[in-house]
Amino acid sequence: MLKIVEYEEKYLENVRNLLTELEEYIVSIDKDNLDRVHPLYHEKMALVDLEDVNKNEGICYLAKEDDRVVGLIMGTIPPYSENDYLDYKCPKRGVITELVVSKEVRSKGIGDSLIKKMEEYFKDKGCEYVLVDVFAYNDIAINFYHKEGYHSRMYSKIKKL
Repeated sequence: MLKIVEYEEKYLENVRNLLTELEEYIVSIDKDNLDRVHPLYHEKMALVDLEDVNKNEGICYLAKEDDRVVGLIMGTIPPYSENDYLDYKCPKRGVITELVVSKEVRSKGIGDSLIKKMEEYFKDKGCEYVLVDVFAYNDIAINFYHKEGYHSRMYSKIKKL
């Protein structure tokens, strides 16, 4: 039975494992060969992400199947700078910073449950929008977010010189 729980420190190694699994996948699909899993990634990245969550009115939820952590989602509500208001209306928005479901349990609705929980959190905090950056080569994630009602607003382009 799936259960969504809020992050506690006892889950730190689970978060590290899931983030490392995601980064290894990103490296495997990176056609530009720019991504990597640094030797300190496993140890440090979860701490960096969780610090961002703590500093920016965010939250981390974990998906547990029985007693095993099989997915996570992190989100923040970052502030705008005064310059952002010069050319943007700046509605309150939440940002999904990480979403990963372990490869053994994908396509079971776990990602859907996690995203619904995060959207609920953002709504409760008064957010009007949710933003998420998706790696351009990650067709699985792009299709998932599209199915969840997300659309593109910006495109980043890259050119090797």
